[in-house]
Amino acid sequence: MNQNWLVKLGTFFIKLFIFLHFPIKKLIKVTVFEQFCGGETLHECNKTIENLDKSHIGTILDYSVEGEDNEKSFDKTTQEVLLTIEKANENISIPFAVFKVTGIASMDLLEKIQNEEELDNDDKAAFERVRERMNILCGRAHALKVRIFVDAEESWIQDTIDTLTYGMMEKYNQEVCIVYNTFQMYRKDMLQNLKDATQHARESNFLLGVKLVRGAYMEKERQRSHEENYCEPVHETKAATDHDYNLGVDFCVENRNIISLCVGTHNEFSCKHLVDLMQKNQIAPADKHFYFAQLLGMSDNISYNLSKAGYNVAKYVPYGPVEAVMPYLFRRADENTSVSGQASREFTLIKREIVRRKRLAFHKK
Repeated sequence: MNQNWLVKLGTFFIKLFIFLHFPIKKLIKVTVFEQFCGGETLHECNKTIENLDKSHIGTILDYSVEGEDNEKSFDKTTQEVLLTIEKANENISIPFAVFKVTGIASMDLLEKIQNEEELDNDDKAAFERVRERMNILCGRAHALKVRIFVDAEESWIQDTIDTLTYGMMEKYNQEVCIVYNTFQMYRKDMLQNLKDATQHARESNFLLGVKLVRGAYMEKERQRSHEENYCEPVHETKAATDHDYNLGVDFCVENRNIISLCVGTHNEFSCKHLVDLMQKNQIAPADKHFYFAQLLGMSDNISYNLSKAGYNVAKYVPYGPVEAVMPYLFRRADENTSVSGQASREFTLIKREIVRRKRLAFHKK
């Protein structure tokens, strides 16, 4: 992951071998899959859940199968997410469930609705099934008191996702914050969107669940804006994204009487920013309205130190059949090399830790 050229080369050949049906599943499973995923099934994730729990780190089970776009697949994903909600109810070390709306709905349909295109009867019926699936998931989460994240996606479908999610919040976030929306702060309009959502929550008398992330679709967003000749929705610089992200954290802390916050970030400065704000406002580290989250296999130096200091921390743990989770893994590979200095910093920390442990073992002898 520390060598960008090697990641690109490896990704190319893995895609080629999968396309040609080469028997490389075992190799993938014991390397990149094992690093970033909990297993192929819910049961296989148990070991990861237990290992994280030993360090008081929670697990967010993320069914990461992508690529299928049909009603049968949407129903299957709904049932699988329901199983993660049930498992979270049974295990206190699983503080959240999560799902992507494109796992239970057609992206084309979501885009049609955002563009206010005229829907035929089939489209209308399909969208009602999307609403019902969301209601099934959020309703079950509410019944079992399991908090649930709705992941953010591409800007050309996000407004539709937001509308669906706020409808669920209005229904299920009356007494306890159950449903969380995700805000990608690399978007220029997202800080204002966060403020507007908070105002809407106040006016409609529901609690607002907020997961702040920087964003996962930058290249896709820029490419589409150039192809379709509209202004890029994402910030031009990382500094501008960082600025809005930290302002978003400030805003959420200031409005903590209505907002429950999870900062999903691998940026140590943003994590420290929230820690400092919590200390300044005399918010206990274990306050359940505040969570830190990182992806399994990334930024362990942040996760484990925060947990050791008493803060609420959870790891996103993707799972699913190896071949079906590959699109997710390819994104992780790109993200790990594209985040400025991220892979290099982690690689350096790991090398230092190996040297430290060797010295410790030598002195013990």
